[in-house]
Amino acid sequence: MEDLQPEKVLEFMSLVNNLKHSSRRGWEQDNVKNHEQIAGHMYGMAMMTFLLGDNSNLDRLKCLQLALVHDLAESIVGDITPKDNIPEDAKHKMEDEAMKSITSCLGDKVGPYMYKLYKEYEAKETPEAKFVKDLDRFDMLYSATFYEERDKTPGKLQEYFTSTEGKFENPFIKNLVQILEDKRRTASNGSGNNENLPVSNGQI
Repeated sequence: MEDLQPEKVLEFMSLVNNLKHSSRRGWEQDNVKNHEQIAGHMYGMAMMTFLLGDNSNLDRLKCLQLALVHDLAESIVGDITPKDNIPEDAKHKMEDEAMKSITSCLGDKVGPYMYKLYKEYEAKETPEAKFVKDLDRFDMLYSATFYEERDKTPGKLQEYFTSTEGKFENPFIKNLVQILEDKRRTASNGSGNNENLPVSNGQI
């Protein structure tokens, strides 16, 4: 930690703190009350990395780090959603510049390492990055299911399920998504009885 400047570390922490108080704007745009903040989403993903079994070929620590870094740029640019109509390449450029600014606070070792993690996630070429993207989508669908149940608005947030159709790769996560969809279908049919939903077995 010898290359870290206390003032810069506090600047970094100020940016991280923004995420604890910054809305996940997709929910806001869909008029979901009392919805999660960006940091809550990242926390949910990070917790899921602990489900990786000891025999997994994935690097659990790398997955945890990717989950905690993947939306860090939003501490500066905010949560840009498809409804904002910002071109994808422009969005990526804004976020990349934000990450360069954020990681410049963390010296010559930690900063470049964190930026490298961010670029790995963005490229989605490594097994760990692909898995964490599955977690990103799953956490969104889990939250959507939770909000529909809490607010008694079955089917209201179907667009999130539609947007991720066929995009999951990890078999365990695919199974969890199927359980969520079965649960929503049961709720939409008005039975309210989820006791016989399938239970996912095994490790990721």
